[in-house]
Amino acid sequence: MLTLEQEGNQRVLREGDQCIFLRDFDDCRKHYSGNLFLLASGRSAAAFPVAKYAAFPFIAMNGSILRLVQEGIEPLFYMCDDSSFVAARPDFAALGAKHARHLAMNLECLQALHEFDPGILSGKRVYLLERVNRYYGKNPLSDRRFAWSIRKDSDLISGFSLFRQKTNRIGFSRNLQKGYFGSRTIVYGATQLAYHLGFPKVFIIGMDLRASMGRFYEQKQGALPTSLDMDFNNFILPSFRLMAKKIIAQEDFRVFNLSPESRLPTSILPKINLEQLHQFIAP
Repeated sequence: MLTLEQEGNQRVLREGDQCIFLRDFDDCRKHYSGNLFLLASGRSAAAFPVAKYAAFPFIAMNGSILRLVQEGIEPLFYMCDDSSFVAARPDFAALGAKHARHLAMNLECLQALHEFDPGILSGKRVYLLERVNRYYGKNPLSDRRFAWSIRKDSDLISGFSLFRQKTNRIGFSRNLQKGYFGSRTIVYGATQLAYHLGFPKVFIIGMDLRASMGRFYEQKQGALPTSLDMDFNNFILPSFRLMAKKIIAQEDFRVFNLSPESRLPTSILPKINLEQLHQFIAP
């Protein structure tokens, strides 16, 4: 199994003689500009004409990589933080490793991918995803103590409450070197990555957030289970609401929802159609 080790200022993944040097998120911070597409896995992603936007950078997540591979599009990043997905769909995660320019995955996902194909990470640009307050090799604080500890940190925006524990788990990271807030959906992590990279305008495809609609690459039989319905009100909705209020409303960072049937209200993220999209990305 791959183990995470520290060699001076460099973190490496090692198994026997194989050594994978990890990239530092500081190296890619604010390096990009312009428009970015985030491709999620909701059913509506199947109808979106991704090939028309092949000239723009994409971030693929989990199984959404399949659409980009089918269209011959190389994503800027492939992102995954769910080791159960890699265990169940290692061929999809392998597509991400083979076709994306950069990988952003947590340690458990990298270990599961390495177990599936021991050579697949060699020579890849790999960034280690770490959730805030869940840094590898460090003991986490309680959610409440951590939220209080970052109250003056401009990179980590979080709620704080003495009475409601869930409030202390909601936040937004401007700097992935310090970790990211999970919120129970990978697309929220991808919006934090987009901000970190420096993109001021982000368009999200396939963010339906409806378990009943399923994923575009799955049939009902054999579909992986999802906790969307259970997590939406407690984590997903509050996270996007915080981002809309404390990041989008106050900074040059705009996020648009291209899923017409998305469960996320337009009051939080505006839903736009293809005609409006063309207006936003016109030179």
